[in-house]
Amino acid sequence: MTTKYRQEHPRPQFERAGWINLNGEWEFEFDDGRIGDKEHWHTGDKELSRRIQVPFAFQSKLSGIGDPDFHDTVWYRTSFELSASFSGKRTILHFGAVDYEASVWVNGKLAVKHEGGHTPFSADITDMINPSGANALVVKAVDYSRDVTLPRGKQYWLKDSASIFYTRTTGIWQTVWLEAVGQTYMDKVRYTPDIDRNDIEMRVFFGGLADKPENLTLEIDISFQGALVARDIVKVNNEEETRTIRLTDFNDHSQGRWWSPERPNLYDVRYTLRDGDVAIDEASSYFGMRKVSVEDGKFCLNNRPYFQKLVLDQGYFPDGNLTPPSDEAIKRDVELAKEMGFNGARKHQKLEDPRYLYWADKLGLLVWSEAANAYQYSEKYVRRFVNEWQESMERDYNHPSIVAWVPLNESWGVPNIQIDKRQQQHALTMYHLTKSLDPMRLVVSNDGWELVATDLFNIHDYEWRREVLEERYSTPEKAISTMPANRRLSVSGHDYAGQPILVTEFGGIGYKKSEWEGWGYSGAENDEDYAERLRAVIHPLLKSGVVQGICYTQLTDVEQEINGLLTYDRVPKIPVELIKQINEGK
Repeated sequence: MTTKYRQEHPRPQFERAGWINLNGEWEFEFDDGRIGDKEHWHTGDKELSRRIQVPFAFQSKLSGIGDPDFHDTVWYRTSFELSASFSGKRTILHFGAVDYEASVWVNGKLAVKHEGGHTPFSADITDMINPSGANALVVKAVDYSRDVTLPRGKQYWLKDSASIFYTRTTGIWQTVWLEAVGQTYMDKVRYTPDIDRNDIEMRVFFGGLADKPENLTLEIDISFQGALVARDIVKVNNEEETRTIRLTDFNDHSQGRWWSPERPNLYDVRYTLRDGDVAIDEASSYFGMRKVSVEDGKFCLNNRPYFQKLVLDQGYFPDGNLTPPSDEAIKRDVELAKEMGFNGARKHQKLEDPRYLYWADKLGLLVWSEAANAYQYSEKYVRRFVNEWQESMERDYNHPSIVAWVPLNESWGVPNIQIDKRQQQHALTMYHLTKSLDPMRLVVSNDGWELVATDLFNIHDYEWRREVLEERYSTPEKAISTMPANRRLSVSGHDYAGQPILVTEFGGIGYKKSEWEGWGYSGAENDEDYAERLRAVIHPLLKSGVVQGICYTQLTDVEQEINGLLTYDRVPKIPVELIKQINEGK
């Protein structure tokens, strides 16, 4: 029997009991000659010649194909039957991510098209399916592997990985699944916590209201550690209903229930949508009460200054590439970061799997959510990128672990931002657009250098000499005058204005501890040398008094990069206890 990977629920932040995981072996075909449309492969009548393990891209080993070459048009075919839990329900087909353009047919009928390689999409396929038999599902994916204006992250546009760029991802690379919902149903929810008032704003959006029942109500039950703390019943009249609910204390200080890496407290929510006395849709969810702010030039978590110790996490795996091989592997990355003394991760050039954010929420790890950037600028890039970034924020708005949005990194996509007014305006647009969609998190306009408007003043600095770092970060004036990679830290007209100063890429110490060959920003000869080199770059930043947060490069080796604290297969290069001590300034 063929192993089926990634069978866990793909969206634990809003989960229903009725769902079917479609991951597993699908039929597959390269379409280098682009004949699939002419031959009507979308009908589902043609058997495809290859087999692939979904949700792994064909470039990965776990896909069963492992071909790293260029194949920019690919087709998939499978079939599914509905379980009894779908009877009388509407059926929603979900894709976690397909890189880059997807067209989906069910029983020969076009269900949905989507553009954007990192964001989810779905379609109501109720009227296309046979509820009591087999249904054909066909997907065509089109990538643009050589287009450097495509939002692509670390995927290289040349054949072989090199430098800081890695193997490409084409096609389906996150879970495909079916969900049973009511004829009228909850489409999504949005949580905005207010710890100062001990309130949670809940916005609930509904689908299928065209023939809305007369007596439609939504029951909301909020629990904390098994105890009911709030209950509300909402009369549903509109496609969006908003409630602000006060969370009761039960003689406990509300501060004891706030979310933080040290105390990752979560509230559980149970939703029941009723037509009269009959439950027609049910879902479970959760949220965290936490606040992120800048006060008097200090980064604050829950109204207190907080030093962020982040690790750069690229989210690549030896056999799955961008797709983690298992939920346990995702969880283990979060655990390892915490065991090494980090309280957060900067997810680099990738919109991470929702299961990662779930484990960050549950186990307690700050997350900086960063876009997969393009490399060059164009008008088409702007349209693509703005759309995908908004979808990213929509997907992940509810996760308490996310404390910062980073739309741009190191001027990727805007390489001439210092002199090009259009690129400056684009970066400003991304900052203000992000702030307009999320008032409760911090936004970094262009992480590393050449900043425009920004909530945090972030510097990338791979200097490895202790004495240089001590001097460079001894005063704010010296810190903001440095020019890493010979780049100015801000664009003219957007000078430093008292924001918290963080060093959000540094270290990168190369140390070979496996068969992988590669490079790092500086090299260690043995375990003792490696530990001392870590101290030399980490301790000056911890002790500077100017730097309010750090992000060490990086969590793991990745392909040809050997500058991870862990090898590519997640083996610590030196004991995690020792790394934790170094992170504690010892």
